[in-house]
Amino acid sequence: MKILLAACNAKYIHSNPAVYDLRAFASEYKEHILLGEYTINQTKDEILKEIYRSGAEVVCFSCYIWNISFVRELIFDLKKILPGTAFWVGGPEVSFDAENFLKEMPQVTGVMVGEGEETFLELARYYIEKKGTLADIRGIAFRENGEIFHNGWREVMDLSRVPFAYEQTEDFANRIIYYESSRGCPFSCSYCLSSIDKKLRFRNLELVKKELQFFLDKKVPQVKFVDRTFNCKHDHAMEIWKYILEHDNGVTNFHFEISADLLREEELELMSRMRPGLIQLEIGVQSTNPDTIRAIHRNMDLKKLEASVARVKSFGNIHQHLDLIAGLPCEDYESFRRSFEQVYRMKPDQLQLGFLKVLKGSSMYHEAQKYEILYKEKEPYEVLSTAWLSYEDILKLKMVESMVEVYYNSGQFRKTLSWIEMFYQEMFSFYESLGAYYEEKGYEEISHSRLRRYEILLEFLKEKTQLPVNTASQHMVYDLYLREKLKKRPVFAMDQKPYEASVRNYRKANKIPKTAHIEVFGDGSAVLFDYEVRDLLTNNARAEQIFLERNPVNDIETEA
Repeated sequence: MKILLAACNAKYIHSNPAVYDLRAFASEYKEHILLGEYTINQTKDEILKEIYRSGAEVVCFSCYIWNISFVRELIFDLKKILPGTAFWVGGPEVSFDAENFLKEMPQVTGVMVGEGEETFLELARYYIEKKGTLADIRGIAFRENGEIFHNGWREVMDLSRVPFAYEQTEDFANRIIYYESSRGCPFSCSYCLSSIDKKLRFRNLELVKKELQFFLDKKVPQVKFVDRTFNCKHDHAMEIWKYILEHDNGVTNFHFEISADLLREEELELMSRMRPGLIQLEIGVQSTNPDTIRAIHRNMDLKKLEASVARVKSFGNIHQHLDLIAGLPCEDYESFRRSFEQVYRMKPDQLQLGFLKVLKGSSMYHEAQKYEILYKEKEPYEVLSTAWLSYEDILKLKMVESMVEVYYNSGQFRKTLSWIEMFYQEMFSFYESLGAYYEEKGYEEISHSRLRRYEILLEFLKEKTQLPVNTASQHMVYDLYLREKLKKRPVFAMDQKPYEASVRNYRKANKIPKTAHIEVFGDGSAVLFDYEVRDLLTNNARAEQIFLERNPVNDIETEA
């Protein structure tokens, strides 16, 4: 008997902690359990072939909003070539609608609902030892003799009972590893499935430290904690952050989703001493509208959040990613504009502008009619309109999101944007106008090179604003060379021929390697871009202003 745990991830670099946990918890049957990780970017034929040749008699798929349609299509075809195979599914996308899913998918034997470790162990025992019945297994919905049964949800378990999931894993070099030190969430945000599970549980800290050391010893590039609010328990968070600081291997980065308004002075002081890039923080603001915050049952002290974000930013060693959600109750277009401005002024390293997803099982799912929320019929169930936002508003916000992603979140236009900010009272209007320009020119549907993005921005500034384009182009050249030594100079870059001799003399006198670049700007200033030394947070080259001696020959040529 072979049982295959199948994960269809969004990208190759992602891993699926669920299937690893299930395999680890059912380790007494490890010789019977196979693990297959695929991606939704693979061809279905390739995956069909692998699953067919695995010889598995039971196949269990892990289901999420990003893969459910893909998994459905796989199961349709797999059942044709493997008619005797039992297909099971689990995960948040099927747990809250299990009976309907079984009605829609007659190819599927059953659904594991909710937390799966103990349920999968009993299911494996049922198939491998041929003992008991499906009716005896808590936490499943299943079909038998043409009827559908639901055995109810299983009680949540002690998280410390789950064995370490990654001991058998070797390929860490190019993967993001997901890890949980807690399950559940103390908060009640209506758009989030984590708010349903009020039984917040923490993994034993000694186990956590031992497992973190495993990642550190393996020099895993990134460990992403999936704890919903990592710092909701101060002592737990402090112990883990202390351990990471004291055992830093100089390579591994740790990602945490936190509530910034819960940070205490002790935690902030500890963060100030961390290596640049050791940790990164994701902070869900979602909205700054008090009515919206109340409507989604969220607790947040905005002043404390702003103060904490500013403190962390002052350290210069931690990447901060702040989130906003468009389409929440009580937030119209102007209200969202204000939310955007408040978060933008916090200067996060990334500002994620997302759109409400009405997830099955969430409070928002049940309140959608109350708030006149219309959303897409299929996953990811994204908002189309609300009582406060029209679909036209959503379309405009989509373009703002796109412009923020390209020009702000890429980190490739920092000097240019800092200069533009001097001319705008609010930057939302800038991204809004730039998005409208992309639509007007038909640029939004085209995949553009990095250099072309600069050229389009320059076109926009020239056609739609009164900003001095020559100055803008100089800032863009600076931004371009911060990232790399260009093989081809942009057409808007200033001619460097008058300075070639001075640059050559400076290079020779100071033994500047060929890998570095020196650029002279319109105001006569010269900057050395050293690509051997980069900022650990932004990956930008070290930029140093230098003094070039004037070259008489070039001066004469220029005057002539």
